[in-house]
Amino acid sequence: MSEIEKKLTMYTTAWCPDCRNAKRFLDSHNIRYEEINIDEDPNAEALVIRESGGRRVIPTINANGKYLFNPPLALLARELNIE
Repeated sequence: MSEIEKKLTMYTTAWCPDCRNAKRFLDSHNIRYEEINIDEDPNAEALVIRESGGRRVIPTINANGKYLFNPPLALLARELNIE
């Protein structure tokens, strides 16, 4: 398992279609991640808002300390070195 897989966290909500797409993408590439629902975790919501510059952007993905805010799947693939 690569380092990025060890430290991938995705901040989501249950109702977000972009979150579902990102999860399907990661699952299809067997990428492990921790999912945190920001509707259920106020601390996670505050983190997303702080890291995004004041916006509640989902999905927010933390890959080894680098935050990606609702990234297109092509960008996510590049960041995770998925071909």
